[in-house]
Amino acid sequence: MTIFPVVLSTVIFFGSLILIFWEKINRSIVAIVGAMLMIGAGKAFGFYSESAAIEAIDFNTLGLLMGMMILVAMLEPTGFFQYIAVLAARASKGEPFRLFVLLGIITTILSMLLDNVTTLVLIAPVTILISEILGVSALPYLVTEALLSNVGGVATLVGDPPNVLIGSAAGLSFNDFLIYSMPIVLVSWAGALFLLHYLFRKDLAKRPRRSKAVMELNPAETLNQPDTARRILIVLGGAILFFFVHHLLHVEPSFVALSAAAIALIWVQPDVNEVLKKLEWSVLFFFGSLFVMVGGLEHSGALEMVVALFENASDVSPVLFGVLVIWIVAVLSAVVDNVPITIALIPVIKGLGETGMDIGPLWWALAFGAGFGGSGTIIGSSANIIVATLSEKTRNPITAALWLKRGLPVMLLTCAIASILYALVYRWL
Repeated sequence: MTIFPVVLSTVIFFGSLILIFWEKINRSIVAIVGAMLMIGAGKAFGFYSESAAIEAIDFNTLGLLMGMMILVAMLEPTGFFQYIAVLAARASKGEPFRLFVLLGIITTILSMLLDNVTTLVLIAPVTILISEILGVSALPYLVTEALLSNVGGVATLVGDPPNVLIGSAAGLSFNDFLIYSMPIVLVSWAGALFLLHYLFRKDLAKRPRRSKAVMELNPAETLNQPDTARRILIVLGGAILFFFVHHLLHVEPSFVALSAAAIALIWVQPDVNEVLKKLEWSVLFFFGSLFVMVGGLEHSGALEMVVALFENASDVSPVLFGVLVIWIVAVLSAVVDNVPITIALIPVIKGLGETGMDIGPLWWALAFGAGFGGSGTIIGSSANIIVATLSEKTRNPITAALWLKRGLPVMLLTCAIASILYALVYRWL
């Protein structure tokens, strides 16, 4: 194995990651250009090709994401998400702590069933509106929603993009995440909520100027297409039921999601062009391009060197090695978005499996590290970036420094809880 292809592919990959987080350039464009450079360099120096790049793309992941995106794109115009948020506001009766908990719970539950980015795109604007009606800062609610979404999303196969990637690569089912991930996530989530309440105690102690105003909100006015919402929710519920048994039927989660999207399109018969316009095509191209770049790393031999490093470190006990993976991935995910880190480390873990190591528990270590580590910084996960961007419309925009004061403690606490519980239940993972 020559060193030049390793260096070249590594420079292209990490150079692309650096540019991805330069706000003036669209990250999908950077990823696509990086993928084309990787293929071009691979063809020029004989370590990569177009056919190998296509094989590197995980179409199961892309299919699952696209199917869920179609369902959400159809459900969004019905006002269902706003309906739930207004119900929470009324249930809180304008009391800040109660609203804090209710919005956190709703966001978490939705993040378990939908990806957390979509959840926050829909919930955060309503949160800002409710805060303006009450006359309080939206900042504690927005930050809490993003952080609890990051934590809660780790509980299910479809809740967080890294989980979708890991589930597809490791062959983990929806039930596997419920059995092995959800219990640890629930304890971590409770710890995160308690810590966030403490960190925002001064904000939540302030009495709203218009606490009774939320009682005048009418949830029915937000649900403008109840019949359509009902139909899509029935299809979504059916898809979730099939997620529980897809491994018994020997079908991929992507098949379930795309089938559900097709049924919803036939039953509701929306304007397909409008639905397709609402899909996050940039996200799909971003994922696909990352797969291509990581495929180049793999074919150049760069990932073999990483596997060798991990294999040397695996002389420690398997439990300690898994805990180290949680923290290493968490730190990397806080510095760089957890999606590219997950895509890059999946073939590394597969490589460790080829050496004879039991990698079953390592998949969960990767999931916890990527999911919880993304909370550490404002660029750690896409959900963080979404709420930070939306907060710019408020009187108290979220800054990177403020996020560090709130997100980093949550990251450290949830990773610590996950590490302890991971060690305790290791033999069952």
